[in-house]
Amino acid sequence: MRLLLVLILAVFLVGFHLITTRYHARDLYVKIEQLRAQAKDLDAQWRRLQLERAELTRNARIDELARENFSMAPAGPEYTIYIPAGESAMRQTNAEAMTAAQRGQP
Repeated sequence: MRLLLVLILAVFLVGFHLITTRYHARDLYVKIEQLRAQAKDLDAQWRRLQLERAELTRNARIDELARENFSMAPAGPEYTIYIPAGESAMRQTNAEAMTAAQRGQP
């Protein structure tokens, strides 16, 4: 009789464990599906942000904003300073730039 009670208690405990295990498994499955959906949404958002970044960094757009908002225009050759290669040429160019700045030239 005592053995029968122990076996009934063991079956009850195993059944209870089985029920809780299945509940946790279902709960984990739901969480996995939610995380997959979230990953899919984040991936779509990432692609959208990449396209938006590409659109915002287009050279034509930046040029247009500079012209409209800041009244900027491309520098012409009269405002361009060409620096020759070499250290001695750099000293000479710096001296010329300082002389031009003292005369009020760009």
